[in-house]
Amino acid sequence: MSDVDWVTFDCYGTLIDWEGGVVRALAPFLPAPVEPSAFAARYITVEAQVEKETYRPYRQILAEASARLMRTLGHPMPPDRREALPESLPDWEPFHEAPEALRELRRAGYRLAILSNVDRDLLATSIVRLGVTPDAVVTAEDCHSYKPAPGHWERFCADTGATPARTIHVGASLYHDMVPAAAMGYRTVFINRHGEPVAGVSPTRQLRDLSRLPETVAALAAHGSPDS
Repeated sequence: MSDVDWVTFDCYGTLIDWEGGVVRALAPFLPAPVEPSAFAARYITVEAQVEKETYRPYRQILAEASARLMRTLGHPMPPDRREALPESLPDWEPFHEAPEALRELRRAGYRLAILSNVDRDLLATSIVRLGVTPDAVVTAEDCHSYKPAPGHWERFCADTGATPARTIHVGASLYHDMVPAAAMGYRTVFINRHGEPVAGVSPTRQLRDLSRLPETVAALAAHGSPDS
């Protein structure tokens, strides 16, 4: 008998290739090729700083963070291309295994939710690409805060009646997802696509991608929360 009702997901970096999207959108404004992971890491550091300042729609976060990063690199965005990054988001692709993993979880009877920092209109374009409509969506627009603040999880529980004890949270960011979700009592699955060192939190499970997620969720649902 399963003790899991819901599987919640971060979207960008977990289901959608945000790193590739950011690099493809911004690299053309630089004079030389970039190393994708290093460039994306620099971007996410700047973005986290912008998110901490005050709530603003994520489209503005993308524009401001990319403008700051490019200025830091000595190649400011052209004034007429300031929106290049948010405008590119609808074209960001799912990771190849993500749609089937979602379909398998849905077929197994789990309810699915996306908890994302991205605005609802932009997220909707990515959900179309995933091909699976989640049962619930919570964005920064809904709670006026950005992960790792707890607002997404609080709103999710309030909207659905779900509890941390019967929900597994899946994400690819220690900072945005694993640390806050674990602190609130969720079992977590860390999608560690780059094999990064894990510190400051102990995810319930680690996977390199989503291909084994359905069987991992099934094991956790059947046996509770085993040691990671």
